[in-house]
Amino acid sequence: MKRGRVSGVYAITPEIVDTPRLVAIVAAALTGGVRIVQYRNKTGSVGLRQFQCAALVELLQDINGTLIVNDDSRLAADVDAHGVHLGKDDDSLADARGRLGADKIIGVSCYNDLARARALQAAGADYVAFGSFFPSKTKPAAVCASLELLSRAKTELSLPVVAIGGINRDNAIRLIERDVDALAVLSALFCVDDVEREARVLSSLMTDRNSQLQEQE
Repeated sequence: MKRGRVSGVYAITPEIVDTPRLVAIVAAALTGGVRIVQYRNKTGSVGLRQFQCAALVELLQDINGTLIVNDDSRLAADVDAHGVHLGKDDDSLADARGRLGADKIIGVSCYNDLARARALQAAGADYVAFGSFFPSKTKPAAVCASLELLSRAKTELSLPVVAIGGINRDNAIRLIERDVDALAVLSALFCVDDVEREARVLSSLMTDRNSQLQEQE
C-alpha cells in the first residue's frame, strides 16, 4: 500500500560517506518527529548509495515512516524504497511509475512553475515541490519561488505541496501561514549540534499551525 499523504517536516539527507553516522542523524530526526526522509546523494558510488538507502529503508520501516529516493527510480526500485523524487532532468514520471508501480510515491520538482505542477498532477504525480523560497546553501543558484506562487498552488492543486530552499526555524512560519503541506529541510536540520531538538522545533511549528486550522473549521 502507498504510504500516507506527504506532510510535516520532510528531511533531506546530507551527503555522508559514513553510513552509521548517516543512520544516527536520521534516527535523531525521527525521534524528533520527522516521518518522511529523502535520501539524497549525487556523488557516492552505486554500492554506497544502495547500502545507505537500504539501511534507511529498514530504519523507517520500524516506525512506519517513508523513504523517498532523490532522482533515481532504479535505486528506489532496487531497495524497495517508498518512492522517488524527480527533477526536470531525471526519469520521466511515466517511466518512474512503470518501474515502481502504482503503490509507490512519486514527487516532482516544479521550481517556480505552476504550469508544470498542473501538468504533472494530471500525469499522476503524488506531490509537487516548489522553491527555492529563501537563499539555499545546498543550491545557491536555484531559481526563486514566491510566497504568492505557493498560495496559488494551494488553491489550484489538489496534491500535497512541499516547500524547499533555505527553510529554517526562523522563516518557516512564512510558508506555514500559506498552508504548505510539508517543509523540505536539509542544512537547518542536519547541520546543527542537536538534530533531535531541531526536528522537534520544526515539527512543532507544523503541528501548531495544523491545530489552529482545525480549531477554525
